[in-house]
Amino acid sequence: MPTLFELISPFLIGGISGCTATTFVQPMDTVKVRIQVRSELKGQGQAVNISTLEIVKDIIKSEGPFGFYKGIGAALLRQVTYATTRLGLYRAIDDHYKRTHGRSMYFTERCLASSFSGFVGSIVGNPADLCLVRFQADTLLPEAQRRNYKNVFDALHRIVSEEGLLTLWRGSLPTVIRAIAMNLSMLTTYDQIKDIIVSLHGKGKEDYTDKLLSSAAAGIGCAIASLPPDNLKTKLQRMKKDPVTGQFPYKNIGDCFLKTIQREGVTGLWVGLPVFYTRVGPHAMITLLVQDTLTQMWNPPKQKN
Repeated sequence: MPTLFELISPFLIGGISGCTATTFVQPMDTVKVRIQVRSELKGQGQAVNISTLEIVKDIIKSEGPFGFYKGIGAALLRQVTYATTRLGLYRAIDDHYKRTHGRSMYFTERCLASSFSGFVGSIVGNPADLCLVRFQADTLLPEAQRRNYKNVFDALHRIVSEEGLLTLWRGSLPTVIRAIAMNLSMLTTYDQIKDIIVSLHGKGKEDYTDKLLSSAAAGIGCAIASLPPDNLKTKLQRMKKDPVTGQFPYKNIGDCFLKTIQREGVTGLWVGLPVFYTRVGPHAMITLLVQDTLTQMWNPPKQKN
């Protein structure tokens, strides 16, 4: 029987890993959201510049260096909920297989476990994710329409009181799709490639280079697979009712998907991919490397006996 610490350690490690990575890549996440929002505005006919360099310069000019960390409280809360659940649940399932079957999961089992973990994690983390998107996109709204949340807890309180409890899960469908794509392309790819590399060099044990190469490959997969649903999620979570018509710009994810393609083209789903990779790639690498390191440090050496 596993000890209590063995049961909860995957979740503790998952949360710490996610928060560590987010602290480093938050600036690129802010730039990514601004690119997606400006691309949407450009598709609506507004004269806006979606150049990464111009957006960086605008943030520094109007908000200062700390503008890159807009919504960091919501970002860390998101990791505490989302990363703790999706990473912890996946590793807990993998640990269960090792204890009961004496082996790691097969590829298909990893796909199912990562998809399930991503689904659960996205549902738990959507409220904080909603707050994060609104923090990062707020300065792009007309001044009269800005929400001006004081902090993540003020945002949660006001969203519930002004828009209703279920609003915390607005955009949850693309969030679920994004999380499943993220977990599939990150966790499954990382474990599978690492196993292949270890089997090829014949050492019988993974080293730091194996982890680095595997995490880099997983980061590329994450960026390509998860950007389209991330784009739709941003649009749905930041939208406000038109002050004249009283209508939201999008009815649902399908409507958002079609309007994005009509206005921005199919490639608009991947707008800001280089910036997105500089956010998702390092985030995946840091998360996976910290997770593996902490797992080796915290787990008792039972396998050596």
